[in-house]
Amino acid sequence: MQFVIVISIVVVSCGVAFYLGWYLNAKAGQNKVSTAREMAKKVLADAEKEADTLKREKLLEVKDEWYQKKKDFDADVQSKRSKLQAQEKTLEVREENIDRKVELLGKKEKEQVGVRKSFDERGRALDTREAELNRLMQEENTRLERASGLSRDDAKRILMENLANEARSEAAYMLKEIRDKSRDEARREAQKVIVQAIQRTAADHSVETTVSVLNIQSDEMKGRIIGREGRNIRAFEAATGVDVIVDDTPEAVILSAFDPFRREVARISLERLIADGRIHPARIEEIVEKVRNELEEEILKTGENTLLEVGLHGAHREVLRLLGRMKYRSSYGQNMLQHSVEVAFLTGMMAGELRLDATLAKRAGLFHDIGKCVDKSIEGPHALLGYDIARKYGEHPLVANAIGSHHDDIPMESPIAALVQAADAISGARPGARRESVEGYIKRLEKLEAFAQSFQGVAKTYAIQAGREVRVVVEQDKVDDVKADQLAHDISAKIQAEMEYPGQIKVTVIREYRAVSYAK
Repeated sequence: MQFVIVISIVVVSCGVAFYLGWYLNAKAGQNKVSTAREMAKKVLADAEKEADTLKREKLLEVKDEWYQKKKDFDADVQSKRSKLQAQEKTLEVREENIDRKVELLGKKEKEQVGVRKSFDERGRALDTREAELNRLMQEENTRLERASGLSRDDAKRILMENLANEARSEAAYMLKEIRDKSRDEARREAQKVIVQAIQRTAADHSVETTVSVLNIQSDEMKGRIIGREGRNIRAFEAATGVDVIVDDTPEAVILSAFDPFRREVARISLERLIADGRIHPARIEEIVEKVRNELEEEILKTGENTLLEVGLHGAHREVLRLLGRMKYRSSYGQNMLQHSVEVAFLTGMMAGELRLDATLAKRAGLFHDIGKCVDKSIEGPHALLGYDIARKYGEHPLVANAIGSHHDDIPMESPIAALVQAADAISGARPGARRESVEGYIKRLEKLEAFAQSFQGVAKTYAIQAGREVRVVVEQDKVDDVKADQLAHDISAKIQAEMEYPGQIKVTVIREYRAVSYAK
């Protein structure tokens, strides 16, 4: 029974506890809802306040922006209004100017109408006069034809010939003035450059001969040089290619040959044979070959030293060898190496005066004749041979062109080529530089006189000053003063184109009138 009561009490207690829990939970939920509602109302009120604030701020911003834009718009409108007013004033001024111009044009048009009428009247009067003049000219021409016995075509032809001769004379006179002026200016500039270059260089030249004299200690050595039955001298001449002259000249043996290199080999070889004392064919061949090899090495050193003497560097070994060979070569008696050095200095100095590349100029001047030292088996002009060698061994293109064109075998490509040609002529043409055979000299003078004599109107020709000048005497009735100047120019052009000569040739044309009378 008690157990039931306990269970009942427990059940009642659980029910009471459940009710109390439900009641309390319901109360707490109502409190939360009310709190949430109050918070929501508060949030809404705050949002409304913030929205009002933002709305007022945005309205203020919009008003400010609208006010600023209105202000800018008003300023722009005012500026455009000012511009329009200025344009209106300008248009008004232009309109006034146009009105004045229209008024002036109207006046001028009226004046032009009057002038046109006057011109028309004058034109009709001129036409009348021209017709009258043509009629009178026709009558006059008819009278002239009757008086002279010439037709109109014949008179016209004679008049045209007279006009042509007059124009030709005037043209020749103008050409003479232009040529004289240009010649004077060119002469002054050329003389200035050349004189300055020549004054800055000086080279000693000696004319080489074809013999060398070797001094010996006693005449007894002559017999040993000749050898038994002349075998030594024959072996020596065969090995060197030089003629050995042993005559009555005391204590001297003469070596004769046109090749300076062979003569030098023979001279040194004979000196060594005399010093050694052993003179026989086998020893002669040995010494000659040894001396020849030594001179070949000396030739290379000579080329190197010459390059340094001129102030240059960096040339191929073969070019240096050819340059050194010039020491034992001569042209018209002038040593080629000394000639090339002189041409190099002259070319370099003239290039310096003209503000050109002096190094290239000296190089071209130094190597301009290397084609003369090429093996004789190779045929061709020495200028073109030197041109091929310079190109083959890497010389500058302007240097190669100057070498090839210094005798006009190829066109010149730079002023340096012209300077090399001028320096070559200066070095070869100065007094005492070269020798020329009497036969060649006479032929050159005869050819010079024949060239001058081939022109019409030439009476006599005289080559003077060793062929440096030719004087031409013309017939005074066939050649006047103006034509004399043109004749001098034509003769010099023909000589320059068809003759070979050192230096320059002066052409002097002489025209004179002589009146002779005898008192009896």
